[in-house]
Order: sequence, then structure tokens, then C-alpha cells
Amino acid sequence: MLLKITNLHAAINGKEILKGINLDVNKGEVHAIMGPNGTGKSTLAAVIAGRDLFDVTQGEILYKRKNLMNLSVEERAREGIFIGFQYPVEIPGVSITNFMRTAVNEIRAYKGLDPLPAGEFLKMMEKKKKLVEITSDLTNRSVNEGFSGGEKKRNEIFQMAMLEPTLAILDETDSGLDIDALRVVANGVNKLRTPENAFVVITHYQRLLEYIIPDFVHILYEGRIVKSGGKELAIELEEKGYDWIKQQL
Repeated sequence: MLLKITNLHAAINGKEILKGINLDVNKGEVHAIMGPNGTGKSTLAAVIAGRDLFDVTQGEILYKRKNLMNLSVEERAREGIFIGFQYPVEIPGVSITNFMRTAVNEIRAYKGLDPLPAGEFLKMMEKKKKLVEITSDLTNRSVNEGFSGGEKKRNEIFQMAMLEPTLAILDETDSGLDIDALRVVANGVNKLRTPENAFVVITHYQRLLEYIIPDFVHILYEGRIVKSGGKELAIELEEKGYDWIKQQL
């Protein structure tokens, strides 16, 4: 088991958002989490990432059999957890190349490996840029500075390709994307799938799942996962809407 979430409760300013999440994710799997606004999807991603906005009041998250609550944000990243947030931040004055070289070498150091020589790092960048269809004019700029929504998401997928995480959580990666950008992002995710990693894709809409085929779909409603199934569940949800889920409860 790569990720095991058991009876997870989390609150912000005393208001409970997650009300008993249970989720098991194995290597090689893609899980989609769907649900309406305000139901706890982004909170779940933030709690896994270790953001201190939220208080975990009950439950457990195990990652590689380690208690995730004992790991800092930085340690979680070094252990192979990547979080793609809905609104990636800008880092003015920091080039993507320097940013990624620092991040890659931090992870290598954590694993007891030597830093990548400059030449090898640049070769790696070129390989990953081709893989996720990103151009040099994007990677030569500062991190997300002046980027459109689609460019930010493409850059995020590029970062994921460079870091090669074991677990990637993508929080509404399809938000605000046109069809071309959506295809590029989805193709990047599909090319990065291996038997040794796993993805959790958080989305409102079934359209992303036409490009990224999930093994499991979970519906998160009012702080709980209330229904799970295969891709057909996402199609049914698209047809019937979230009121249908409410009627099931």
C-alpha cells in the first residue's frame, strides 16, 4: 500500500471540513476524486501536502507505511509526494532552470546521491520537455511569472516530470484549461504513469477523465467519500449531476 488514509478528520478555524475520509492507493493506480465546490477536495490535497492551515483532529495518513503527520512539508516532497495545486504560485526572479536544478539535487541529496552535473541536468531537462510538450521559451522564464493559466499547468506537469514523484496529487489541474492545454497536461500525466508510481486526480468534471483514464473514481461529498467505482461512475455523475448523489444518501 503506497497511501492509506483512515478516518481522516480535518478542520479550519474550528470548522470541520473532512469528516472521515478513507482511501487506499497502490502503486500503478490512478484515482479520480470528484465532488462539488466546498466539499473538501482541495482540503484533502492540502492536508496530504502538509499545509498548516488545517488541523487534523482525527485519523491517520500512512505513506510508504510512514506516518505522514510526522513529516514536514519538505520531507514529504523529498519522500516523493508531489502536489499540483489549482493556483500555482509565481516566484519572480527565479528561473525555472535554477529552480528545478535546486529541487532535483535536494531530492538526490536526501537519497544520498551526488548532485547532477550541469550537462547531465540540461540533458534531463531537454528529455522531459519533449515528453510533456513544453517549449524552451517557457522554461527560460521565471517560475510562473506572467504565465497564463494553461502555461502554469504545463509548467507544473514539467516540474512533476523532472521530480519523478512516487505519488502525485493533482488538484483541479483542468481548471480553466482550453482543449489543447488540457490535452497536453493529460498526455504528460499519461506518459509519466508507471507501475511504480500513483496519481490522485481531483476534478469537478468528467472531461479530464476522457484523457486520463482512472482505475478508480471516488465521489467526495460533504467531507466524506460517499461512493466509489470505475470510470463509469464519472460518466453517470456527469449525466445525473451532484443532486443524484445527495438523493443516494
